This record gives sequence, structure tokens and C-alpha cells, in this order.
Amino acid sequence: MAANEERSSSPLSEEELNRYDQMPNADGGYTVSYNWIDITAEFTKNVKEMELGELLHDEMFGLLEAMSAIEMMDPKMDAGMVCNRGSKKALTFDQAVEAGALKLKELTASEQIGIIDSTLACLVSWLEGHSLAQTVFTNLYLHKPYQIEDRPMKAFSIAVLKIVDLIRDFITKALVFEEEDFQLITYGFRLVPDITETRALGMLREVEDELSKKMKASKSKIMEQSPRDEQLIAQHEDTLALYSRIKFTRTFYLALSALGKRDQTLEQGRYLGGCSELLVILQKTVDRGIKPAPPCTTSGSNRDIPTIMGFDPLVNQRLLPPTFPRYTKIKCREEALEYFDALVQRLKTVTKISSYSSFHAALDFFIEFSRSSPCILSRSILQLLYLPHYNRVLGAHNFTDILREAAKTFICPPALMPKSTLLNNPQAKEYVDTFFGHCVRPLGTLIQICGNNRARQRDKLAHLLEDFASLQDEAERVDAFLHNLSLKSDNPRPHLACLGTWILYHALRVMIMYLLSGFELELYSVHEYHYIYWYLYEFLYGWLVSSLSRADSFILEQEAAKDMEKASGRSSKKSKAKRKNRSRPYGREIAMAQVLLNMCGGYHRAMVALRLGDKLQTPHYEFDDERVRYEHRFAPFASLITPPIMHYQEFMEMTSNIKEGQNSAYFYMQGADFFHQARSFLEGLPFLDTEGQELLKICKTNFVVLKLLGGGHKKESPVELDFSSHQHFPIIKV
Repeated sequence: MAANEERSSSPLSEEELNRYDQMPNADGGYTVSYNWIDITAEFTKNVKEMELGELLHDEMFGLLEAMSAIEMMDPKMDAGMVCNRGSKKALTFDQAVEAGALKLKELTASEQIGIIDSTLACLVSWLEGHSLAQTVFTNLYLHKPYQIEDRPMKAFSIAVLKIVDLIRDFITKALVFEEEDFQLITYGFRLVPDITETRALGMLREVEDELSKKMKASKSKIMEQSPRDEQLIAQHEDTLALYSRIKFTRTFYLALSALGKRDQTLEQGRYLGGCSELLVILQKTVDRGIKPAPPCTTSGSNRDIPTIMGFDPLVNQRLLPPTFPRYTKIKCREEALEYFDALVQRLKTVTKISSYSSFHAALDFFIEFSRSSPCILSRSILQLLYLPHYNRVLGAHNFTDILREAAKTFICPPALMPKSTLLNNPQAKEYVDTFFGHCVRPLGTLIQICGNNRARQRDKLAHLLEDFASLQDEAERVDAFLHNLSLKSDNPRPHLACLGTWILYHALRVMIMYLLSGFELELYSVHEYHYIYWYLYEFLYGWLVSSLSRADSFILEQEAAKDMEKASGRSSKKSKAKRKNRSRPYGREIAMAQVLLNMCGGYHRAMVALRLGDKLQTPHYEFDDERVRYEHRFAPFASLITPPIMHYQEFMEMTSNIKEGQNSAYFYMQGADFFHQARSFLEGLPFLDTEGQELLKICKTNFVVLKLLGGGHKKESPVELDFSSHQHFPIIKV
């Protein structure tokens, strides 16, 4: 018993402490005893009773667990053994102070700047998914900030810990992170909970004032001297650089704090603007701090970790769980400041969500923001700004009411119109209220899914379609009940497929997002493109155009009926002219859907032509089953009632008809016609955004290339699909 005993005073979580015998020590920490039991002799004895090739199987430890097991104390498998390599011993805060390797007072401005910049780089690396123990807490000053005597360093260290705590709080509440995005574990380090936000900001402000006075004094001395003292100028610039970093830390902390309070919209923009201005100075003065040795631009095993005073990359290695060693790369200072600049710009974009009152506009904002693959912090803050609490939009509006208004705006169902008497019926009112109550979870989940990383979104979208299937069924039943009730009223109006069309529209968007994400994530092989684009062209975009057209027509009919009621007794010529001049509510959206429909049709024809012309590498038929791949790609659609899934046999029957007796040149020309049609729709729009201009460029290029291929030119040239201009629709190159 107790063949080996090792003692450590490193901070551990409460759960970890409960696993061992522990006693409080004089420093306020714990002395932990690890008691090992030597089972080697017993294990060897029992192994001799087993036959050659025989394996012992236990229900709690099977082959999967065996493959995932970690061989303790093997440097290749146990992360805790990394610190045993080499002759340098990792020093704790107290050991480093005792050895004179860590200064607690009288730090030079250059040392302060270098430590601050390296800490910001570690903070960025933590936000990119690495652990706190291997990033932020490699800075020894953050282990015991109360013992630091240097005022700027102490204020900065406490502020960083408060910022870490605030970021953890945002990400924990939003619940849109996965293990590859972010690590919450603090490894028992205290994030100074006894220091209030006001006190932490006050400490930074005091240091700012002190540095500001110092700058003014040095500036006046420089102006008085002639010739100018270069050393004094350098000291002034160092003070300015340090002042800017302290002020940036305070402003960034204030910005994050304001983002957690919905009533501080003006403050959010002001603080983020201040961060942007200060980052310009930080980037210009990044070389004024002490440099890591070796610098991160050189080769070597330590090129990706700060090695300046106050940092030890192995100090927390024993705190890591016994897992495979994970390589941690700390960003260079220049890259870290660029990351902060991009983060501030993303947060400025995020704050715009408060101006989106309608659900459809907010959903479009979430989808568009997600396409840029933003960081976990900005995604989390966006979620909390829009849905800080379940069923509360922007913290003030009932989500059910927002969805009711969204359905009313989308298709104007008679039951939701202001003067409608349908909801005077208690049963009808109950059905409608229950329906919108059931919509909260799926559509709220859709908003939340847009906050996940792009790879996880695809998995979650597939599961979400099951919820839409039950909503479609309920919408159909509610529509049928309201339609029958409406026909019996004094002012009968059709109600069939109103709520159903609204749900169908969102289901189709989810299906399209699911399929297109496969291109973005590079999940499809090129030889699979033909049936992916076919499904988008033949069904999904076609159904989308149909649902939008129905909503468009229904709204016009409702408005026309209203005008007829108002026009009774008035001039009929005026009402006719008004109806004639009324614009279509979804004209632009329908046109864009037509653009994408025709582009998918063009890609399908191009892929068929390339297959017929042997320009695509396809799997050997003995090792491939296209039916299996097809069914796997579209399996999530099977749960939906509308649109019904198109099975492989039906796909083959429909595509074999267009292929019969035709060569590749015919399909090249057909594809060119599709791209020409898409181009015509785009050019017919009054204005084009950035994506619209990219699509127009793609349509023009693909039209020319397919015309050339269809005319027999470049027959022997290989064909390349270039996705650099757009993630989903490539430029065809020869």
C-alpha cells in the first residue's frame, strides 16, 4: 500500500479535491496525497492463467474503452509527463519569486508592455479553444494578483481575471459551444470573486490617471529641451504605449459588461468604438515590449509560447487530466491584436440585432452572421442579446407574440387580421394559441442552431426537421378547422394552407441550409454533385418559389378584399388603379430563389455533361453503390410530410428521361441556358448586394465556359470547379 506518494500544492477544483486525502496548508491551499497501489504481482499472476490470444472482457471495459485508455506516465500518452522532459523545472508563483525570476515591483515600462501583450495573446488562444491552464494561466502574475506590488501590473492582472470570468459567463449562458470551441474549466484558479466590477475598473482608472500625468510631464520636458533627448522621447512613447494598453483593458471590460445589459445600447457602441481607436495605437507600439526568446517568428519547439518573465508554459501541466498531450499554440502578439480588432468589429455587428423587431429579419441576420464563421464569444453574445431568457425576445417581448406577428406579416392569415371574428370562437382561439406555443421550441432552436459552429449546425439541422414534421401536421389541422369556421362567418375568406405555408417556408430553408452546408464543409465528392444540385433545382428551390408565390398572392388577395370593402360607395376606378399599382411583397425574394433554382439546374446539367464526357473521376462500380450514398445524403428529409422525400428510384427514372439519346454537348448547352436565365433574373433586380454581384459574375463566367465546351472547344482540357468566389456555387474553369 502506498508504494508511491507525491505531494502538490497546486490549485484543484472542489470535485478533484474530494478524490484524494487533503489537508489545508499555511498558504491557504491544500496539500494533496496521492496513494498508489501496486498491482503488478497480482496482475502478472492472473495473466498466466489465460490462454495465448485470450482477451478478458468486462462490461465496463470493452474494446472501445481499451482503445481510448491512457497509459499512465508514458510521455507519448500522458499529458502530465510533458513537464518531466528536459532539465528545466517549472516554477510556481512562490518559487519564481523566491528564485528572483519574477519581479513583483519596479517593473520597467518595456516589461509591463511585453507581459500585457503576451497575456492578451494567451487570452485569444483561450478563445480559440485551448484550455485556461495552457494559455491564460501560464502567466504567473495571474495566480496571486494580490501579492503584486507594481500598480499597473496588479490592476491589469485583476482586470484580466474579471474579463475571463465575464467571458465564461456569456458562453455558459448562451449554450452554443462545443468541446472543440471552448473550454470552461478553471482548474481551481480563483477569478477574484471578492473584487467587484466597480473596484476593478477603479484600479485601472487610477493607473490611467497616474500614467496620464506622467505623459504630460514628459511631454512638457521634451518641448522645453533643445536638442531633444532621444532617451526621454523613448520613455514618453513607452508610457503612451502602457497607458493605451491599460485604457484598452478598461474599455474592453466596460464594453463586455455593457453587452450583458440590454438597456446600455448607446454605451455598447461607444465603448466598442473606443476599443477600435486604442487598438490602432496598440498595433503601432507592439514592438516596444520585451520580446519572447526565441521570438514566435523563428523555428524551434518553443516558438509558439511566450518565454518572457512571468510566463511558464509547463507550470500547470500537472493539473491537466491524464489525456493525450495536446499541442497548444499561443498566437503572436501581432496576430492577437488583429484578432481583437476583428472581434470588436464582430461585436459592433452583433449589437445591431436590437434594431430587428420582426422574427424573419432577425433570422436572416443570424444566418448571415453565421456564414462568416464568427468566434464563440460573438456568437454567444448575439444569442444572449436576442433571446436572453426562454420565450423573451430582446428581454422584453414574448416570443409567442413575435412568432404570431411573423406569421401575420408573412401570409396575412384571416384569423390573425385585426377585424377578424374567427378568434371569438373559444376553440379556435385555443387552437391558434396552442399552435404558436408549439412553434416556440423549433423556431427558437433554429435561432440557437445559428449560434453553433458550422459543422455542428449541420447535425442539429437534421434533427430539427423532425420537429418541423409535427408542426406541419398541426398547422394543417388548424388551417382546416379555421377554414370551415370562416366559411360559416358573415365575411367568408379561405384559410387553407395559411399557417401550413408559413411552416413549409421555414422547413424548406432548413433543408436548403442543410444541403448547401455540405459544400461548405467539403463533405461531398465531386461525383455526387449532380444529384445534390438536382434535388435543389428540381424540388427545394421549386417548392420555395411556390410557397413564396402563394404567400405573395394571398397577401395581394387579402389587400384587394380590404380595398373592395373600403371602396364600396366610392369610385371603383380609383380602387382598380390602386390594386394595379400595388407592388408584390416577395418580388425580390422570389426572383433570388429563381436565380438559385436556375443556377442549380445549370450545375446539374454541367455535372451530367462532365460525367458523359469522362471529365469527372467516378468510383469503380465494384466498390461503389450510388443508392447508398444518395439515401444517406437525403435521409433527414424522410421525416417531413411536405415536401415528400424523393427516393433514389424516382431520381433515376426522372433523370434517365432527360439523358436518353443525348450527348455531353447537349447538356453543356442546356446548362449554359440555365445560367443565362439566372443572369437575366439578377440583371432585372433594381440593385445587387455583394453576394448578388458574385452570383452574377459566376453566371456570366459559367455561361461562357459551358458554351465553349458545348461547341466542342477545349475537349481535352481538364475541368476545375473553383469555390473561391462562393462557398456553394463554383466557377467552372477549363
